Amino acid sequence: MAYWLVKSEPSTYSWDQLVKDKQTFWDGVRNYAARIHLRNMIKGDEVLFYHSNEGTEIVGIAKVVKEAYQDPTTDDTNWVAVDLKPVKKIKKPVSLSQVKAESRLKNMALVRLGRLSVQPVTEEEWDIVMEMGGMK
Repeated sequence: MAYWLVKSEPSTYSWDQLVKDKQTFWDGVRNYAARIHLRNMIKGDEVLFYHSNEGTEIVGIAKVVKEAYQDPTTDDTNWVAVDLKPVKKIKKPVSLSQVKAESRLKNMALVRLGRLSVQPVTEEEWDIVMEMGGMK
């Protein structure tokens, strides 16, 4: 199993909306690096749900339930989407400033590649974020 982080502005698509919908397709990604990460996601992988721009914090855990397929928002077959479902809300949301202040997370993609909307998370980073969020 691998770990990932996806970003969404709460006004566009929030964690609460994902919970309400029970499942969604993660589409509209038009960054080449993010596309590679979407293609590498497999069913069962766990995903940190991050609110970007407004709130800037990790708020939930989702799971990949359908692997990469043609993004339904474009006719260009190069772009893909995956399906995600919510697993649980993070007990104590982990802010970007907390992530940046944690020296063990200095190499996390969220710190180094701030604008990347889909990014890998190492198992060690995952465990640290779970600890910070009161999930361990």
